[in-house]
Amino acid sequence: MSASPASVTASATAPVPPPLPETLVTVRRLNRIFDNVHAVKDISFDIARGQVVGFIGANGAGKTTTMRMMATLDVPNSGTIRIADMDVVQRPGSVRRLIGWMPDHYGTYAHMTVFEYLDFFARAYGFKREQRRTRVEEVMDFADLTVLADRPMNKLSKGMGQRLCFGRMLLPDPEFMILDEPAAGLDPKARLEFKNLVRLLAQRGKTLFISSHILSELGEMCDTLLFIDGGKMVYHGSAESLRRNHGNSANGNAQMVLDIVLAGPGDMLTQWASMNPLWSLLEERRDGARLLVESSDPLVLAAGLKKMILDGLPVIEFHREERRLEDAFVDMLRKISVDGSTRHT
Repeated sequence: MSASPASVTASATAPVPPPLPETLVTVRRLNRIFDNVHAVKDISFDIARGQVVGFIGANGAGKTTTMRMMATLDVPNSGTIRIADMDVVQRPGSVRRLIGWMPDHYGTYAHMTVFEYLDFFARAYGFKREQRRTRVEEVMDFADLTVLADRPMNKLSKGMGQRLCFGRMLLPDPEFMILDEPAAGLDPKARLEFKNLVRLLAQRGKTLFISSHILSELGEMCDTLLFIDGGKMVYHGSAESLRRNHGNSANGNAQMVLDIVLAGPGDMLTQWASMNPLWSLLEERRDGARLLVESSDPLVLAAGLKKMILDGLPVIEFHREERRLEDAFVDMLRKISVDGSTRHT
């Protein structure tokens, strides 16, 4: 995907929607049950206009079910979803004019090119003649699809198909975009370009709700993270707050993680950590290790590093790591399994 300067705003002849309230999306006590499976359990949250929200959950957590209900593709058993103060069940047609939906997979058609596919959907959205061609070209340029214009859509790679689905979502210039695993199948360069596109859309006042299994990636581009586990919402807050509040030991003490490199085998650090209180091994490597320190006091860190040198460890490099979102998430789920609470920040 290419963060080209092309506008993602529909042409001036397209109808302009009215101003939207500051809180764009309101979800209250949402439940969805399939047969005997309670897929979504009483979740509630708000999304402000212009926010980029990361939606995180393992397979089967209720993530896609929630997104489908927000996209008016499924109906809750109870609870409400309001987008721009419109109930998605009572006014689905009006809501659909404001939203864009990018599923994790989509159907393909033989003997249809990338341009023809986008042109078909632009026609369905009501774009006429030159206006339609202009809009398709704008979207193709923005999503870096121009070079694929004549490619049969059923011959695209997974990553190219994701870009095409992203472009289809952009066609009506939606205010609220719901993206289910949009970066799946993208190579590292395309992932970086996708993050740049998300920033550009947010700068233009768009609101994005993005699911992914790559927590570190969401932490970089999202204002807020929303975690769902077993159908229940277990966290709603910033990435920094997650790292800070779930970076403690079981007794509530703050911790640090150090990445240490030796001029020697890494098992030397493993042995050293086993004999020193407050220090423990997280990950051993050939030339070093990641160690957990049961304190956030800089003096404790300084004393430990000094002792390593005095004990004969050939330390040549070290740095204090920012806590990984994955580690904080696992710690949060572990604490929830112990005390049964739901964490919000």
